[in-house]
Amino acid sequence: MKNGLKFELLHKDGHSLARRGRITTCHGTIETPVFMPVGTQATVKAMKPEDVEATGAEIILGNTYHLYLRPGEDVVEEAGGLHKFMNWNKSILTDSGGFQVFSLGKFRKITEEGVTFRSYLDGSKHMMTPEDSIAVQNALGSDIIMAFDECIPYPADYHYTRRSLERTTRWLERCIKANKNPDRQALFGIMQGGMHHNLRKQSAEEITKFDLPGFAIGGLSVGEPKELFLEILTGCVDYLPENKPRYVMGVGTPDYLFEGVQRGVDMFDCVLPTRLARHGVAMTSHGNLNIKNAKHERSWIPLDPECDCYVCRNYTRGYIRHLFKSEEIMSSMLLSEHNIHFLVNTMAKIRKSIEEDNFLDYKAEFYAKYGYYE
Repeated sequence: MKNGLKFELLHKDGHSLARRGRITTCHGTIETPVFMPVGTQATVKAMKPEDVEATGAEIILGNTYHLYLRPGEDVVEEAGGLHKFMNWNKSILTDSGGFQVFSLGKFRKITEEGVTFRSYLDGSKHMMTPEDSIAVQNALGSDIIMAFDECIPYPADYHYTRRSLERTTRWLERCIKANKNPDRQALFGIMQGGMHHNLRKQSAEEITKFDLPGFAIGGLSVGEPKELFLEILTGCVDYLPENKPRYVMGVGTPDYLFEGVQRGVDMFDCVLPTRLARHGVAMTSHGNLNIKNAKHERSWIPLDPECDCYVCRNYTRGYIRHLFKSEEIMSSMLLSEHNIHFLVNTMAKIRKSIEEDNFLDYKAEFYAKYGYYE
């Protein structure tokens, strides 16, 4: 296992670019394409680790920026690393903190050295460099770590976008040199370049010169129209090597998952399923279900009659609506578990369809029920 990660390409769909693979890390195997639940602050919100595992999830995300600010990477390291700290024995990916830092707007300043920003917790001033980001991730002990990059907003000036992606490349080189655990922690480079095909190609050419175990596509799903997202994503995948996992960051709606898989993407993550849960929304095979609606008050059927998750086997819409209206935290727990299971299970079905060379048929079947239209 080179650089802490092994990627096997097991099968290609006969009618699209969808592909079936397997990633192996020091903490187990991950079947791809995969949806990765987000555990921003060393927890998937409103879920116990054993309940996350019960959904079939094989990898979750942690957030470098948030864990750096609280409780501090030194605390996590003293606890034995992020796996022991949060009692999760499967794989963990940590993002670099770049997206969170750059989303602070006027509260941060970017230089060649790194980013100066103020904490959202207490307003204290901090400096994060590529070396700092990697040092924090080394201390956290995650299996896959991300390079520190600049995630620009949409829309962004062309010339700034080019300067930014070139700085991201320089920061990547510094990240590679800073990684103290290259045999255990797989470092992924991140492609930038905004909404410009030629800049995306330039970024890909620069980062793939480094023999990294995987590559991510950053700077998408940041407010651009879906048509533009798909156009840029199609080109991005063309620029990345076939023998390395491809990861689109921050994508989690079912249609974006299907479109990404169809274009050859292997890894996805998003906070969407747990965020929807906290707002009383269940993801089902026939579209989103708003549990707040009065029609569910006396409904004694599962959230999704086609779902076999623990929640759908044991609880009704009427009961979960009661919990939500009563502001009981258990409503978030049950809806989060269901939503995570829904996306993880959908990806399992996608993998099966790829193995059977009928991914596009499964996509059409899913869209017809979910309410999407080509």
